[in-house]
Amino acid sequence: MSLSFSSPANRDARARGAGVTAVLGPTNTGKTHLAIERMLGHSSGVIGLPLRLLAREVYNKVVERVGAEAVALVTGEEKIKPASPRFWVSTVEAMPRDLDVAFLAIDEVQLGADLERGHVFTDRMLNRRGREETLVLGAQTVRPMVERLLPGAHVLTRPRLSQLTFAGEKKITRLPRRSAIVAFSAEEVYAIAELVRRQRGGAAVVLGALSPRSRNAQVALYQSGDVDYLVATDAIGMGLNLDVDHIAFASDRKFDGYQFRRLNPAELAQIAGRAGRATRDGTFGTTGRCPPFETELVKALESHSFEPLRVLQWRNTELDFFSVGALQASLAEVPKENGLTRAPIAEDILVLEHAARDDDVRALAQTREAIERLWEVCQVAGHPHRARHHALPVPDQGTDHSHRLVRPPSGAGRPRRWRYRHAVEPHRSYSYLDLCCQPSGLAR
Repeated sequence: MSLSFSSPANRDARARGAGVTAVLGPTNTGKTHLAIERMLGHSSGVIGLPLRLLAREVYNKVVERVGAEAVALVTGEEKIKPASPRFWVSTVEAMPRDLDVAFLAIDEVQLGADLERGHVFTDRMLNRRGREETLVLGAQTVRPMVERLLPGAHVLTRPRLSQLTFAGEKKITRLPRRSAIVAFSAEEVYAIAELVRRQRGGAAVVLGALSPRSRNAQVALYQSGDVDYLVATDAIGMGLNLDVDHIAFASDRKFDGYQFRRLNPAELAQIAGRAGRATRDGTFGTTGRCPPFETELVKALESHSFEPLRVLQWRNTELDFFSVGALQASLAEVPKENGLTRAPIAEDILVLEHAARDDDVRALAQTREAIERLWEVCQVAGHPHRARHHALPVPDQGTDHSHRLVRPPSGAGRPRRWRYRHAVEPHRSYSYLDLCCQPSGLAR
């Protein structure tokens, strides 16, 4: 009798799907609401969300149900942590490590295909679990990847609760009330908002550059009905629940961190689907300088039919902190499973490469703790908004690609503020910020 043995990788893959339920479907199917209800049915839980503003919205809903003393909020900009929280609400990047909770949910897992953030969503989907229940939520396009990477997972599909209909092109000044106008740069958002204010009396503005307080106030301004128009970036497409009847695209092109490109149909659907909440129907269309949508695109958006994802971004998370070289080698590993591809080299890895060439940095990075700290600083270098609780990385302009570490003196005289400066991309302009030096524990 012949015996066959599965490889450790295959056994790990089979184990990943155990106890996991994938709830998939288009926008306005109640997936996030389901996750909240399921979490509150457990003794403890955490929900990872794709957007800071959505995390704040879900946090407020959970607080209304169980009280502020039982709920923690962790994002790159806000951290609210009571003494003994039972439930945690966070952005996917900021999901606390080593939490032992009964329930865990990850929202919008189709973002695992995103070139910039995708590897984080993929990691959470593959490796984070609740003791009793795990939910992964996302678009129908991610189903083939869920079935491949989480074998044995229970897959549920949910239909949209309302109809989504194309309304054609309208001038900005002729848009119906309760419209959200979507653009892809701060300059365009503010220009459109000013036009709407002059012509229609008022508009709220939502974009990532605003402080949490300002964003929350702008959302409240719109939701209360004080203004009937919202001008925003595509961030509103990531599950944010607003009373929007019509979505107007002022543009269909964005900079994705690598290039200016047209949004694909699934990305446009994620935004257009914000129109119409619960059983109330919604419409979408174009405005401003956005070119008209083709007939095939309109049909795809109305029927929620899109090409399935074939690959997700991946980056090794089992890092070796024995030395800086070992850390670099572990970050360079490639995935061994079909359906995963190594994520593009991000700014944090580029910063680490520059740091590894610096004599002062090498002299400091001699212990595991020091190398872990160095990696955390590198991770926030390209994302200053993530550095709230960390020493500041500040890229300097220049042509010599210089790299230097300005470190605080050790001992009791150590100042509270210090700077970590580098020049990874001399063509980019950065503002100088000072951030408090705090204990490690990256919070995005």
